[in-house]
Amino acid sequence: EGNQTTITEFILLGFGDLPQLHILLFLLFLVIYIATMAENILIVALVVTDQHLHTPMYFFLGNLSCFETCYTSTVLPRMLTTLLTGDRSISVMGCIIQFYFFGSLAGTECLLLSVMSYDRYLAICKPLHYAALMNGRLCLQLVVGLWIGGFMSVSIFIFMLSQLTFCGPNEIDHFFCDFHPITKLSCTDTHMVEVAGLISCSIFTLPPFLLTVTSYVCIISNILRIPSSTMRQKAFSTCSSHLIVVTVFYGTLTLVYLLLDSDALRDLNKVFSVFYGILTPLVNPLIYSLRNKEVKKALRKSL
Repeated sequence: EGNQTTITEFILLGFGDLPQLHILLFLLFLVIYIATMAENILIVALVVTDQHLHTPMYFFLGNLSCFETCYTSTVLPRMLTTLLTGDRSISVMGCIIQFYFFGSLAGTECLLLSVMSYDRYLAICKPLHYAALMNGRLCLQLVVGLWIGGFMSVSIFIFMLSQLTFCGPNEIDHFFCDFHPITKLSCTDTHMVEVAGLISCSIFTLPPFLLTVTSYVCIISNILRIPSSTMRQKAFSTCSSHLIVVTVFYGTLTLVYLLLDSDALRDLNKVFSVFYGILTPLVNPLIYSLRNKEVKKALRKSL
C-alpha cells in the first residue's frame, strides 16, 4: 500500500457518454428543477396561509413538499453545473456529504410516508377518536422526530465511510454520489461499513414500510365494509393520492437498490434513479394538487 496514492476527488461520469445531448439535458433538468421547486413551495405556502388546510393531513403534506425541495436540491444543482460546464470532478468529502443528505432525506421520506399512512388509518378507521388522537402537539412531535430520525439514520455509517481510503480508480458511473458506487472505489476493507449501512437501512426503511402496508390493509378492508358506494368512493379519495405516492416511491426504490443494483444493469439503474431522485419530487405535488379538492380550492382562492 506504500506505493498507492490517496485520491482526493471523484469523477462523476453521469451522462458523459452523451456529450452531444448535454445542452438538451441541461435545459430539460433545469425546467424540471424550477417546476419542482415552484410546485412544492406553492403547496407549502398554501398550507401555511389557508385556514382550511390547517389539519394534520395538510400539515404532513406541507412537510412532504418542504422535504421534496431539499431532496431535489441535493442532486440537481450539482448535475446542472456538470452539464453546463463539463466539470465532473467532486471532492471525496463533498461526495460523502452529498450522499449524507441524499440518504438522510430518503430515510426521512420513508418515515414521513408511514406517518401519513397512519394519519389516514386513524381518519378512516377511527373517525370518532381522530381529533383526540391526532392533535396538533402529536403532529409536531412526529414531524420533529422523523426529521431527526431521518438525519440520524445514516450518521454512523457516514462517519465510517469518511474513514475509508481511496486509491483509485476514481470514476463513479452515476450522476450523484450513492453508497455502493463510493464503497466500490475504496482500497480498504468495506465489510463493516456495508454491514452498518445494511443495519441502518433495515431499521429506517423496513418498519416504516411495514407500518404503511399494515395501515393500508386496514384502510382498504374498512372501506370495503362500507355499504354505500358513494361513501366508499369518498373514503378512498381521501387516501388515494397518498397511496399513489407510496407506490411510486417504494416501487422505484426497489428497482434501483434491489433489482437493478448490478454492473450489467448499470445504465438501466441510472435511468430509474432519475425517476426516483428527480421525477418523483416533481410528480408528487401534481398528484396531490390535481386530485385534491381542498388544495385546488385553496389555489383558486389565492389566485
